[in-house]
Amino acid sequence: MTVAPEAPGARQATGRPGTTLPGPSRGAGPAGERRRALTQLHATDVYAMVGAATAALSITWLLFHWLLPFNGAVGFVVIAYGLFLLVYALLVSFDEDGPAIVDRIAAAIVRSMGLLLVVILAFVVCYALIQGRKALVHLNFFTQSMELAGPLQPLSVGGALHAAAGTLIMITIALLITVPAGLVCAVFLNEVPGAYARFVRTIVEAMTALPSVVAGLFIYATVILGLGLDQSGLAAGLALSVMMLPIIIRAADVVIRLVPGTLREASYAMGTSRWRTVWHVVLPTCRSGLTTAVILGTARGIGETSPVLLTAGFTNELNLNPFHDPMVSLPLVTFEFVKSPEPNMISRGFGTAALLMALVLLLFVAARILGGRGPGHLTRRQEHRRVLASRRDARRFAERAPGPATAPAPAGFPAPVSAPHSTVRTENGSSS
Repeated sequence: MTVAPEAPGARQATGRPGTTLPGPSRGAGPAGERRRALTQLHATDVYAMVGAATAALSITWLLFHWLLPFNGAVGFVVIAYGLFLLVYALLVSFDEDGPAIVDRIAAAIVRSMGLLLVVILAFVVCYALIQGRKALVHLNFFTQSMELAGPLQPLSVGGALHAAAGTLIMITIALLITVPAGLVCAVFLNEVPGAYARFVRTIVEAMTALPSVVAGLFIYATVILGLGLDQSGLAAGLALSVMMLPIIIRAADVVIRLVPGTLREASYAMGTSRWRTVWHVVLPTCRSGLTTAVILGTARGIGETSPVLLTAGFTNELNLNPFHDPMVSLPLVTFEFVKSPEPNMISRGFGTAALLMALVLLLFVAARILGGRGPGHLTRRQEHRRVLASRRDARRFAERAPGPATAPAPAGFPAPVSAPHSTVRTENGSSS
């Protein structure tokens, strides 16, 4: 009897007898090596990253202080980062092949860019807070305007109340115009396709790159010079709406386009009209994304300076009437304060910038609360209401359930027919 030789790489049966499958074992590569997932983080990756960072910093320090006449923090960081990538690729190549090396280098670049953005954002916020700390510690900075304060006045006099109120009034007017108009236009672009929709989308995409000064000049020429309206908060709100509208339309268009078509088809299959499908299916599904679109538009408009200067003018007094008299915003006041040579005015300028960031943060939190969560994610209150509705439905179904079924009739006999329940009154008036 001749026994066939065992196939190379065949799995050996251990313990109880079983079927032996030829070929390499699971998880093994073509050469018999075990496969390794690129997304897993191992100790060797951490050692390689730490070693590459240490070597890059050491070599860069030697180049700057001993070997070459280099100086400057920016050049030091750039050279150190380039050496870090080279050394890291060299260390990874000792244990990995080509695709794994490329994956590790790409991951290092992406994570470092994300870290750089976080560091820049933290630097901007901390620098504004540190430079404006002298003004922010005074309560009058939040409760007074600059009507009675001059450049040489101490920080205990004057504040940025007039700018904060003006910013809130202007951005409210702009949101009242752009949110309904932007959402309706985005729904039109997705739900009513055609040549006109393509033309509107082209115009919207072109307006996203519109310079802010052009928007201010447009409102100044049409509303102030053409219609005779004075420089006011209303004109500034119209100018900001011109800047915000294409951003909201473009972002909302992308979000609505991501709604699955099966949801629309299911709604149409039930006989629902188009506008009811949009109102009850499409918009609730992408509510969180629409909130993001509104936030992006608000961030674009709330930081503009030139449209406000052209359409609302400048004033140091508190003006709460958006239809008459000049009005000012926080970005414009920040610019006017910072360009002053007086240290107190510069501190007020950085304090105003910090107040603007705090205001944007509050608007962002309020928009997130109003926008709710994404589709399929319910808040605790929504879950509680859903549980209560399910209990009410269960009780209603239990009340409408029929009584116990009658026993089946024997074979050959017709099933009993239950007569409808009726009330029969006898001659003496009693019912049976």
